[in-house]
Amino acid sequence: MENTVNMPRVPLIGEDAPAFSGPSTTWPINFPADYEGKWVVLFSHPADFTPVCTTEFIWFQAKKAEFDKRGVELIGYSVDGIHSHIAWAHNIKEVFNVDIEFPIIAAPSIAVDYGMLQPSADNAHTVRAVFIINPKGKIAALMYYPLSNGRNIDEILRLVDSLQMSAEHGRATPANWPNNDIFGSDVIVPPAESLEQAKENPAKYEHKDWYLCTEKMPK
Repeated sequence: MENTVNMPRVPLIGEDAPAFSGPSTTWPINFPADYEGKWVVLFSHPADFTPVCTTEFIWFQAKKAEFDKRGVELIGYSVDGIHSHIAWAHNIKEVFNVDIEFPIIAAPSIAVDYGMLQPSADNAHTVRAVFIINPKGKIAALMYYPLSNGRNIDEILRLVDSLQMSAEHGRATPANWPNNDIFGSDVIVPPAESLEQAKENPAKYEHKDWYLCTEKMPK
């Protein structure tokens, strides 16, 4: 049998996000205490001064105002130390004239506790992981990418919108929401859990069938 004792474990949706603390390029971070009641996007990079990572940092910064509007805190991470993080942020400013305003944390425990080190991909560098953490400190969603492929930051924002809508209004979202070819920006009502509800829901909501009822997206 293969020995998996030392294999990293990825925290699952609905579990408590593992705690971490350490210096960052903006201020010392103590999670979850410093982020109580806030949405957080924690995202990892294989290493500082790498080309794909640099493009992602520039784009996360370009979209920071959109994350701010949604009350979402960004935390960047790689396995490199704080001095490397600082030098990298300075380099991005010098080369691209972009100020990285969100923190880049140095905390070795994150790579292990969040399952970011995957030996079959690379023994030394973290894969591109994204963890969306809700205001209760629970893992709401996670996404993993290989080292070679950059993320779509607009998709992360779209997922945040979907998660926040579901958390606030108890509704699900269809594929490609809010631009679904059939349902547009409408949201999905929880499916019926009884014969009575299966009869009532189509009378109360727009529907394609008893199990697929929708309504306009809540304001």
